[in-house]
Amino acid sequence: MTRYYRPRSKADALAVLAEEGSGARPLVGGTDLLVGVRHRTIEPTVIVDLKGIEDLPAPLRIDDDRVLIGPTLTLAELAADPAVREWFPSLAEAALTVGSVAIRNRASLIGNSCNGSPAADTVPAMLVHDVTVTIESVDGARTVPLREFFVGPRRTLCGTGEIVTGIGMNRPPAGYGSAFQRLTRRRGVDLATVSVAAGIDRHGTVVLGLGAVGPRPLRTPLDEPVDPAEGELLKLALERALTAATPISDIRGGREYRTAMLAVLARRAVQAAADRRRHEEVPA
Repeated sequence: MTRYYRPRSKADALAVLAEEGSGARPLVGGTDLLVGVRHRTIEPTVIVDLKGIEDLPAPLRIDDDRVLIGPTLTLAELAADPAVREWFPSLAEAALTVGSVAIRNRASLIGNSCNGSPAADTVPAMLVHDVTVTIESVDGARTVPLREFFVGPRRTLCGTGEIVTGIGMNRPPAGYGSAFQRLTRRRGVDLATVSVAAGIDRHGTVVLGLGAVGPRPLRTPLDEPVDPAEGELLKLALERALTAATPISDIRGGREYRTAMLAVLARRAVQAAADRRRHEEVPA
C-alpha cells in the first residue's frame, strides 16, 4: 500500500526521502508519477507531496540577468511569463506543446526535467541556453550544468533521497535568438517523434538541443559560425552536428524517418531563431 505524506518543511521532506530510500517518490504535478502508479509501472512505498512545503524557493524569480525557477512552477505559468517569453522564446514554445491545457496547469518544469524522458519537450529548449540545476538532499546541495544532468533513459543525476530545488537560467546576450520545432504523429496530445531547439548568437554561433533521437536529450553545437541565409553551408554544418543523434525505430517513427525529419526541423529551428534576433544587435 502506497502512503501519502505532505511535509511542511524542506528538511522534513528530505528526511522522509532519505529514510524511505528508493521506495519514496516526490510529487508536484503528478502528471507522470500518478499515471505510472495507476498502471502499476511505479509502485512507491510513500509519495511525498512537495506542494505544501513553506520554505521551497519561489516558483519564479526574475533578476536583472537571470531567471530562477522553483519546484512548483507549472508549465502554464512558465509560458505566460513576459520575461521568459522575451528571453527564452524557444522554452515558452516548448512548454505550450506539452499535453493539454489541463496538463500544463498541473505539470511543473522541474518535474518534466526530472522524469528523464529522452522526449521531454522542454529540455531541448533549455539545453541551448546556459542552465544549471540545483539538487538537494539531507547531506546538502550541489549545482550542476543541465547538459550533464541527463545520464540515460529515465535517469538523471538526481538520485535516491534527493530533489531538484531550482533551475537557473542566465539571460542570453544581446543579439541572441532561439526557436523550437517538434514533430508528432498527430495534432493534440502526443509525445514527440522528433524535437529540436536552436539558439544562435549575434555572430552566427549555433547550439542545438535534440529530443527523442537518443537515449537522453542531447546538446550539440555547430562546429563553426553560420549565416542561415547560406542554405547549402547551413545544411552541411547541420549534417556534421546531427551525427550526435542516434534515433531508434519505434511506434512513433522509424529510424530513417526520424533522421530525415531531424535535419528538416533543425534547419527550420535555426532559421526561425535567426529571424528572432534584433537586427540592430546583429553585425551587418
